[in-house]
Amino acid sequence: MKILWVKAGGLVPLDMGGKIRSFQMMKALSRKHAITFLTYYQEHSGDQHRELENIFDRVICFPLPIPDSGTARDCIRYAKNLLTWSPYALSKYRDRAVARRLRNLVLTEAYDILIADFCVGGVNFPWSAGHTKILFTHNAEAEIWRQHYESAGNFLWKFVTWREWKTMLRQESAYVRRADHVLTVSDTDKEYFSRFVSPEKITPIPTGVDSEYFHPNEGTEEADSIVFTGAMDWKPNEDAVLYYFCAEILPRIRTELGAVKFWIVGRNPSERVKGLSSNQASGIRVTGRVEDVRPYLHRAAVCVVPLRIGSGTRMKIFEAMACGKAVVSTSIGAEGLPVRSGCNIALADNPEEFAAKVVELCKMRAKRMEMGKQARALVAQSYAWPAVGEQISTLLHQIHGRKRSANNAGASPDFAHELPVQSTTL
Repeated sequence: MKILWVKAGGLVPLDMGGKIRSFQMMKALSRKHAITFLTYYQEHSGDQHRELENIFDRVICFPLPIPDSGTARDCIRYAKNLLTWSPYALSKYRDRAVARRLRNLVLTEAYDILIADFCVGGVNFPWSAGHTKILFTHNAEAEIWRQHYESAGNFLWKFVTWREWKTMLRQESAYVRRADHVLTVSDTDKEYFSRFVSPEKITPIPTGVDSEYFHPNEGTEEADSIVFTGAMDWKPNEDAVLYYFCAEILPRIRTELGAVKFWIVGRNPSERVKGLSSNQASGIRVTGRVEDVRPYLHRAAVCVVPLRIGSGTRMKIFEAMACGKAVVSTSIGAEGLPVRSGCNIALADNPEEFAAKVVELCKMRAKRMEMGKQARALVAQSYAWPAVGEQISTLLHQIHGRKRSANNAGASPDFAHELPVQSTTL
């Protein structure tokens, strides 16, 4: 089949779970299908997207002049966006040139399937096209903003998160209704989106991992080392590290173990997160972006995922498991993954229990090695990307076949109850 894949935010470098998932899925699909990859993202130096032309059939890039978060230009754009019904997280990517190019592509190229990757991939998407249209949701975006709102402390952030939640709910539900099919990464997200469309229109797809790239290396482990990996400009990750683990869990661990090293590995940490490592005696190390996360995983005795906010599934857990590591996570952190607490992962949802699990695994090498062994077996046997890619390819054929059958029967989508997808001025 010929597939047009549309993604906002770019794809490379592969420094976020969503990027990794999208890249591996497209790479697996490209073995059997012709993929045109169109992406729009904040312009930056050292752009690597042209290198993707060696992998995909065609690559079309739109670097956009999106201001950095928190700058004066960003604040001005946010203020203007208050006059619309659109969430700022989406509207800052809306671009007429991108939308025009997409319309021209679907008119001039014989695509079988159009895929909007993430909710923000729908901003410039040709929803009115008669092609098979799929929305690939890595998260329930409105639900994440709702969780941010409920945990917000100051009034300004409370207002920002409330507005993003309500406007995102409106926009996200409209995209879900317009799509011929919706892909989710967990049963929990499928249940959430079933509020807007029939569950038959939604299919959860498995998360995969490159089990050859992520592999065990026992010789470099340090018994007093704990690691968290993840993009630090994703707010749930910052909350997990700054306001939960370091504030409420790590002190309890140190009461039992004394001096332990905690590594925070991931791109774009805020000044608040960087400040955690200002005192060398704290034992906290903040790396920022690294070329290769594996040495940090291999060094750690325990990998932690103390997320309190989020939806979708966490790539970081499967990567750590593929490295044969013991993982301690909250239930939210491991949501949607086929794991068993006490067997291939340890789950804990309060600071006392979380700290106790980490302490136990740091002290008991045999137990963490056995948990890591079980974790590695799970992901290597059933969740390697080629196998996941085959499942997704079969699913896309089925979705496209149903769309063609419906078109041949003279059926047309019922959009009578849709919310508008373009922002309108208040």
